[in-house]
Amino acid sequence: MARDDPVSQDTSVQSAEQLPNLVTIVGRGVPSTFEIAVDGEIEMLADDPVAEATIVSDKVAEGTIDVGVQRFRFAGEMANIHVVDWNGVPASKSPNTPTVHVEYGSPER
Repeated sequence: MARDDPVSQDTSVQSAEQLPNLVTIVGRGVPSTFEIAVDGEIEMLADDPVAEATIVSDKVAEGTIDVGVQRFRFAGEMANIHVVDWNGVPASKSPNTPTVHVEYGSPER
């Protein structure tokens, strides 16, 4: 039985064209928070961003992650990325913060 997936049905091809860039947040097993800001639009690649504790506005996405992967497509340039671990220690000083991968011109996955 096929499952209805509103995020990847009709919008996936359109998203790749209109939102050509990809940012991936990878959790390291420690509760952490992140904020991503872009100068264009951003959208989360997930069935239910609220269930993943992620808030997405036009240009900013913020949320929490401990394990797993969260992906976002965006247009424009990355303006800011801020990640901190559960103690509020930033990425440069904590080995437990999530890793962040940014790909410009990334094809749809």
